[in-house]
Amino acid sequence: MSAPIRFGQLLRELRAGRGWSLRDLGEKIQFNRGYIGKVEQGEKFPDRQFAELADPALAAHGALIEAWQAEAEERRKAERVGRLLTASVKDSLQLMATPDEQLLLPEIDQGARSLAVDYLAKPPGPMLQAAVELRSEVIRRLRQHHYRPHELADLYVILGRIQGVLAYAALDLGDADGAMVHANAAWTCAERASDNELRAWVRGTQSLIARFNTDYNSALTYVLDGLSWPTTGTGRLRLLCGLAQCRANLGDSNGANAALDQAQHERETLTSTDSVQGLFTFSEAKQHYYAGSSLIWLPGAADAERAVREARQAIEMWESETPEARSLDDEALAHVYQGTAYLQLDELDATYTALRPILDLPEERQISWIKKRMDRISDMLSAEKYHGSSLAKDLREEIRSYAA
Repeated sequence: MSAPIRFGQLLRELRAGRGWSLRDLGEKIQFNRGYIGKVEQGEKFPDRQFAELADPALAAHGALIEAWQAEAEERRKAERVGRLLTASVKDSLQLMATPDEQLLLPEIDQGARSLAVDYLAKPPGPMLQAAVELRSEVIRRLRQHHYRPHELADLYVILGRIQGVLAYAALDLGDADGAMVHANAAWTCAERASDNELRAWVRGTQSLIARFNTDYNSALTYVLDGLSWPTTGTGRLRLLCGLAQCRANLGDSNGANAALDQAQHERETLTSTDSVQGLFTFSEAKQHYYAGSSLIWLPGAADAERAVREARQAIEMWESETPEARSLDDEALAHVYQGTAYLQLDELDATYTALRPILDLPEERQISWIKKRMDRISDMLSAEKYHGSSLAKDLREEIRSYAA
């Protein structure tokens, strides 16, 4: 029995049969020719929408859609098998481990701290795996009561931080529901440890996930509860900036700007530090980034102008940061927010310049937040006022290819 024809191969044969170039097909289905070429070569596998557009354009009478469905199912099966293999190898390794090889509590704590710092510069996939492995050791200790009485609260704080890393990784990979489960577990850990610093951080993270899901009222509730817990370090600044985002999402320009101004005032008088760095600290660059990401949801020119300034400040600060403090994903998103604000000001050339680094990102760095916000820009570019602009058309095409 012969193997079924691959989607990309069939696409190339149908295109060539009509005597079309990649550009010809791209103009018919509104996809970048470079992306179509990668699909034909098997370097990219598109979403179903691509197949549904290409099938009638090439008069394939359903053959392209059928080929896409067959290959998509094949890929899903391969992914399931891959996950099963990974789990089975991990279980076998654990079976071979001896009790004498278990980590000491200080080593576990250092592992969690390293995860928090490494997350700023590494893709979410590997970080998810690393966090799962470290969490297994903490949970093993808790279930087997392998700790001294005075270590229990410390174990719950460590576990809560690992759950926080898992929440971020799941969200960056596009699984908001999974992220909230991890964040809720982190809250349970914070409660059991009676740790206000972790409580405040978790509430900020739950608000972040709710905002990702456009549930702005719940996001506001989480932030306000977070602000009720007295804490040291930058946790309160993060919550104030989260409050600004909620206010902006709900259309309150005055409330958003007031919260940002309050956060800046408190930054200038801050005297305490955070217990953990990396993901669990709120740097000044991150504060400017939050400001930019808040104000792009408001319609006023003054808000858009401030968003441009705040995003630019965040980018400049991150570019001069040490590797341990430089959040690459947030830095990339700051470019997206800057581009969005420029577009709100009808500055198309500046929008393109701001987004160019994002369009050139490798695939493993294209986290869910970036794709979500780039989709919004694509929708903005489809407005009637841009219909006669070749730059708007080209940029929208590139964004569509990027998202695919």
